[in-house]
Amino acid sequence: MSVYTPDRGTPPAPARIAPEHILQRLEWKVIRRLDGLLQGDYRSLFYGYGVDFADLREYQPEDDIRYIDWNVTARMDAPYVRQYVEDREITAWFLLDLSPSVDFGTVHSLKRTVLIDFVTTLARLLTRHGNRVGAIFYGSQVERTIPARGGRIQVLRLVNDLLNHPTQSRVPFTDLTPLITGGLHAIKRRSLIFILSDFISAPGWERPLSLLHQRHEVMAIRLFDPREMDLPDVGPLLLEDAETGEQIYVDTHDKKFRQRFQEAARQREAELEGRFKRAGVDALSLSTDEDLVRAILRLIALRKQRRK
Repeated sequence: MSVYTPDRGTPPAPARIAPEHILQRLEWKVIRRLDGLLQGDYRSLFYGYGVDFADLREYQPEDDIRYIDWNVTARMDAPYVRQYVEDREITAWFLLDLSPSVDFGTVHSLKRTVLIDFVTTLARLLTRHGNRVGAIFYGSQVERTIPARGGRIQVLRLVNDLLNHPTQSRVPFTDLTPLITGGLHAIKRRSLIFILSDFISAPGWERPLSLLHQRHEVMAIRLFDPREMDLPDVGPLLLEDAETGEQIYVDTHDKKFRQRFQEAARQREAELEGRFKRAGVDALSLSTDEDLVRAILRLIALRKQRRK
């Protein structure tokens, strides 16, 4: 479904900034704050998938009964539990929707800017702990795949490619199905996958999302701007569909029109929540005016809750 976005006040394209400057800014303003708040405890974010059997020991009252080895328990006439060593290496992938609607936002921040900052921060947090990150770019189709690698250089490559990725002026419609299906085909090893999009898309992506979730751990990061939810009372306004360019005039002084706009936005929110729930995927809503540190703390809390 297309969403009309206000044409008035849409900011110009941001000035070109070097990838190193973006990374340094986020290391100082975001990652440094996260380190202070979490005090190095990133276990809920950096948690591998493989486990290797290590040893047996007698059961203790606080142990998980699922790890009891019943064969050994019967032979020893006392409960014994298996101990495992976790494989802590993660391969993380970013499936990135770079269609025209992500270029909407406020004077201070576009959805695309928030996407770049989020990817840069998560990629740096992951790679500095020895993990690998890769990305798939989608505009009007899957346009680029960056193989998963580790290290700071990989993060800078991701940022550079995002900054250089051309903006799409107009597309008939956005369909996220090719992006998600591209992830299904390209990502072989079990991975942690972040899908960043405003999810303004043709229907039908729920099925491939469910299939992707069966193979990997998937988290949806839904980008939005507050003006997409609640129109300001600023009088006559030209609204333009960010995808197709279709325009209409509206009078935002009309209270009933603003209420209808809000109700349509709430209905779309409820539909999206239902789709994520049916696919079994956790979704984090990320606003253009939200502090990135708080958003990542919410992400960590979501992932921690999922693992309980």
